[in-house]
Amino acid sequence: MIKIIFLFVVTALAEIVGCFLPYLWLRKGGSIWLLLPSAASLALFVWLLTLHPAASGRVYAAYGGAYVVTALMWLRFVDGVKLSTYDWVGAGVALVGMGIIVAGWKSV
Repeated sequence: MIKIIFLFVVTALAEIVGCFLPYLWLRKGGSIWLLLPSAASLALFVWLLTLHPAASGRVYAAYGGAYVVTALMWLRFVDGVKLSTYDWVGAGVALVGMGIIVAGWKSV
């Protein structure tokens, strides 16, 4: 289970970086060259999704929970925004949902 969670977090980071870099280019005056590492990060994201041990639809559904938590951590530590109680509760709900889906992988 720890390996799966770690893989989800790395996958989420690859997706977030792949989307954040074009945001820097479009909204913050960053260089157009940011699109190159962005494309590489998104390609890594897609490849990482293939490493999960379940059908793609289940992986995408469970991945959503890890993505929510990782995005909130990005918000806190990269964007410097303090998380609210609602953020923490929402993250907990998302993780419970992810855990339920992942627990079912063994029964299928």
